[in-house]
Amino acid sequence: MKIQAVLLDLDGTLADTAPDLVAVLNQLLVRHRRPLAPYAIARNEVSNGALGLIRLGFGEAFSADRLEGLRQEFLKLYTSNVALNSRIFNGIQDVLHSISKFGLVWGIVTNKPAAMTQPLLEALELAHAPACVISGDRLPQRKPHPAPLLLAAEEIGVPAGHCVYVGDALRDIEAGRAAGMATIAVTYGYIRPHQDPYSWGADSVITQPSALLDAIKQLDSVPQTHAAC
Repeated sequence: MKIQAVLLDLDGTLADTAPDLVAVLNQLLVRHRRPLAPYAIARNEVSNGALGLIRLGFGEAFSADRLEGLRQEFLKLYTSNVALNSRIFNGIQDVLHSISKFGLVWGIVTNKPAAMTQPLLEALELAHAPACVISGDRLPQRKPHPAPLLLAAEEIGVPAGHCVYVGDALRDIEAGRAAGMATIAVTYGYIRPHQDPYSWGADSVITQPSALLDAIKQLDSVPQTHAAC
């Protein structure tokens, strides 16, 4: 197989972490006597991290210092509530089992800081441990920069051109393409209503986790031409 490794985004791709992230946002809003954020709306903002959620709940009319203060408050709350209701997406465990069965390596590349990533992964109790975990504070660069993906490829010992990166945000696809990897966009994650994953330039788009293996098999039969930046 030309595809030797599968690298996954975390929030919105491997795990549904929105229940805990939106709950923390609403805790923060209550503290500051603001209206609660509707779950259905806030869920789709999760891929934009703490700042995206804060801007949704508090609006844009804040100074950089004020936003940073709210972000630190948010992160402190979230660190204590990182895995209360977060779950692996249905079907992901089976996918990871098949990936391992077929002799592929898999890993995680996320913009989530390590202080939140590691406790979350421990709580999720994955049946198959990832070969690498690259968190958002591991390097100075974060997605959409390709550096975290290239580091993951280096750590697992697989050339970038033989890796596929899977994510639910445009930055994931941009990072994967810039790293010279095949890319798969997932629509079951945190997609805003105005976003069109089919326009992101991914090599494949899937609507459910169970479709990932078929997407990888199809990519295996197509020469990859992405050039690393």
